[in-house]
Amino acid sequence: MPLLTGVAPAADPAARPRLTDYYRVNKGGGLFSEATGQWLGAALAAAGHRLGLAPTALTLINLALGLATSVAVILLAGPVAAGTVPAWLVGVVALVGWQLAYAFDCADGQLARATGQTSVAGARTDILCDVASQIALVTAIATVAVAQQPATPVWLVAVFVGGWMVNLVTSALQSGPNAASMVPSRSLPVRVVKLIRDPGAIFFLAALLLIVAPALMVWFVAAFAAINGGFLLASIAFAARSTTQAG
Repeated sequence: MPLLTGVAPAADPAARPRLTDYYRVNKGGGLFSEATGQWLGAALAAAGHRLGLAPTALTLINLALGLATSVAVILLAGPVAAGTVPAWLVGVVALVGWQLAYAFDCADGQLARATGQTSVAGARTDILCDVASQIALVTAIATVAVAQQPATPVWLVAVFVGGWMVNLVTSALQSGPNAASMVPSRSLPVRVVKLIRDPGAIFFLAALLLIVAPALMVWFVAAFAAINGGFLLASIAFAARSTTQAG
């Protein structure tokens, strides 16, 4: 999401974009995110514009919230496994923290695009903050899985983290006019299946699992290691086929 690193200009209240204007320029994310995080992001973007905040300020708030939430989950993973801290409490903190951080991640780009404050430097800041937040998040999930199931194979954790981060980076690189989707259909069944790639839905599921069944987190790790690995292989095949056809 391209952003501006400077201070947002003061705006005439009558000329300010409406909530729907911010939402209209969102970058999607999936069925769940479009119904939740993107709308909350639009509200945060509107509030940020009223306060005179630059989009990068929202990016940094996203980073701070994401890191703080994930660090809390990491530090409390052991006590939760030992039964000295309620799992539901940590799960609720993760649910609220991760969803709010993601909403700010949606908001920075909406604010930049709706108010004409896009820039290459802002986009770079956004991507770097996204990577840092996601590293912390996958570390938190893996830490919970290992704390709950100490016999979790190291290779599984490595595949989970590696696949997650590679797909994050490739998704960020696959943007702009040359972006393409392997399954471009917008039909409801396809969009439901694509929930496995919806960031908001994934963050929600991870936090929900923390609340109700943290011992099953290892299965979350295994499932997404397989999903992200499969998606990466499919992306390679799709890109290679496109290159061959273009030649």
